[in-house]
Amino acid sequence: MTYLNEILAFNERFVSEKQYEPYITTKFPDKKIAILTCMDARLFELLPKAMNFKNGDVKIIKSAGAVINHPFGAVMRSLLVAIYELKVDEIYIIGHYDCGMSAIKPDEMIQKMVNRGIAHETINMLNHSGVDINMWLRGFDDVHEAVRHSVDMVRNHPLILKNFPVHGLVIDPATGRLDIVEDK
Repeated sequence: MTYLNEILAFNERFVSEKQYEPYITTKFPDKKIAILTCMDARLFELLPKAMNFKNGDVKIIKSAGAVINHPFGAVMRSLLVAIYELKVDEIYIIGHYDCGMSAIKPDEMIQKMVNRGIAHETINMLNHSGVDINMWLRGFDDVHEAVRHSVDMVRNHPLILKNFPVHGLVIDPATGRLDIVEDK
């Protein structure tokens, strides 16, 4: 069962009743800020509220653990687009306590893939074609270190100016409290 029919029925009412009008804004963030944060469902509304942001204020990019894995991957490309095309002047990398990425065990996740129908041969093929699937799926042990890693990836990127403001924080997903990790 999916939620698609329920979503489409709601959406039809949402549009016909013009419930979208309070959310009308432009593609450019009013506060000129981009946030990279985790995809954790607890942060969906909490993080913007805890930072006093409303619709249209910031660009929010989400990835598992708020981690940048590769300097030329999709997350970094999104941040570059935010800076050079959408007028962002400041970046915040925001991890959170009790992050699921801190509990990821690649062997267990691979077993869950197999249990759901991914063939062992597919996993082996990936490992033999240059993808270290265990490294690729690996989480982190310390959210503060994970945030520092992502901040460093941005600060040291060849396409980011050296004086560009990049901040690292950790949010408590229960209370919204923010702790500074990096602020240079």
